[in-house]
Amino acid sequence: MLTTIGARSLRRRVWTRNRQPRIVVIGAGLAGLAATKTLLENGFTDVTVLEASDRIGGRVQSVQLGHATLELGATWIHGATGNPVFHLAEDNGLLEETTDEERSVGRISLYAKNGVAHYLTNAGRRIPKDLVEEFSDIYNEVYELTQEFFQRGKPVGAESQNSVGIFTRDVVRQRIRVDPDDSETTKKLKLAMLQQYLKVESCESSSPSMDEVSLSEFGEWTEIPGAHHVIPSGFIKIVELLARDIPKRVLQLQKPIRCVHWNQSVRNEIAESEDHNSDHWGQGYPVYVECEDCEFIPADHVIITVSLGILKKSHKALFNPGLPEDKVMAIEKLGISTTDKIFLEFSEPFWSPECNSIQFVWEDEALLENLAYPEELWYKKICSFDVLYPPERYGYMLSGWICGDEALTMEKCDDETVAETCAELLRKFTGNQNIPKPRRILRSSWGSSPYFGGSYSFTRVGSTGTDVEKLAMSLPYTESTKAHPLQVLFAGEATHRKFYSTTHGALLSGQREATLLVEMYQDLYNAETAKPMLLKNH
Repeated sequence: MLTTIGARSLRRRVWTRNRQPRIVVIGAGLAGLAATKTLLENGFTDVTVLEASDRIGGRVQSVQLGHATLELGATWIHGATGNPVFHLAEDNGLLEETTDEERSVGRISLYAKNGVAHYLTNAGRRIPKDLVEEFSDIYNEVYELTQEFFQRGKPVGAESQNSVGIFTRDVVRQRIRVDPDDSETTKKLKLAMLQQYLKVESCESSSPSMDEVSLSEFGEWTEIPGAHHVIPSGFIKIVELLARDIPKRVLQLQKPIRCVHWNQSVRNEIAESEDHNSDHWGQGYPVYVECEDCEFIPADHVIITVSLGILKKSHKALFNPGLPEDKVMAIEKLGISTTDKIFLEFSEPFWSPECNSIQFVWEDEALLENLAYPEELWYKKICSFDVLYPPERYGYMLSGWICGDEALTMEKCDDETVAETCAELLRKFTGNQNIPKPRRILRSSWGSSPYFGGSYSFTRVGSTGTDVEKLAMSLPYTESTKAHPLQVLFAGEATHRKFYSTTHGALLSGQREATLLVEMYQDLYNAETAKPMLLKNH
């Protein structure tokens, strides 16, 4: 952070210029807002945030449905001590209403309360609790093994075997098959449960399949110790806290960009155009942000916080000159997919009071290697429905989970189709043909959104944490920011090597990039103030 003297200096003059550095932040999600807040707190005043959509928050989206606040995006604060999102929520009293029942109490449970997960088969039978616990013990032991490969190095064998899904399926199946105490019927049920667990794991990783998640890198993702908290009033409260002290003039909504022209790539030709006579063309800005409304915004620095999905889809058009080859390779190798939620509201519960989730186990999938479905069977990728608790807050509400290409197919369907399909699925697995169609439905659509292109990132087979670091590297590449000031910086959850896919990873990445600029100008300020003394000594 800047010292008081340095911050005051920034307000008067920075470096050798008689103006403030101009900084443009692209995206008003957690990363963009955190970066902006950090810059403003450290004396930068010429900051502009360009947000393509009509709201702030990015992949945080809290929506009211009746009296309930539902999260279409980020839901949990993962971990406590050392988690900046947790501390922000705790310091502002957002967790006061959070009870033990509203905390996630297990890695496999995507939403939980005190109660029992009901594992149901497509034959309408409930799998006995003791059998579920037996299988869960096996699965969790193998899951712990998947965490060890990062410390031990890459798995032995072909690159195609470097997959969490393939490894987990092979080892768990072997342990199930050699168990002498289980009947063939029991073994088949456990093998079917394995497929269901891997679907849940895919939703948590936001990957199309765990077969695409790198085994050698899986253990680098770091879990912050502590409970998993929810914010009863909505995760959007974190967004509002970050934006609270950002002046309205700084935020521009519905301002999508077309291209970031960096390294003075078009400054001269634009300056010669008769259509652009503004004074800023002659002020030596190295970057121009071209917006879709044809406005060109000059900048000394641009902080990019768009999702990995948008970079995959549009990086060739978004940057002029194009990105360095190794950064492009990182974008292509890292993974991002879609995890969507489907909220169903019922007039009354058809589930028992102790039920906290309904898990779908397809018995006919026990021996399948590849769980890829044709479009008409997209619903088979729905892994579960969680019971939202307490009913005094949510009513009688279920939250379903679906990921991958099947989520994209779901997004194409209308509400009526999705609601009836989900009701029929619940009837099939519970054996209760009297379950009515839900009275209301709400669902996310992160995959088809033009401004997100997916939910969050994962390390795909063939990628490493080094690719995450390459994605985060500023442009132009240089060892000395003093000789070549940073022009284009990158933030967002996908740029955090240990906390990718999380809200705290996004927030920390925004602070990281803003701090790079703060420290760069602090160094420049110190160098400027030292010049007279150096001259005197000589």
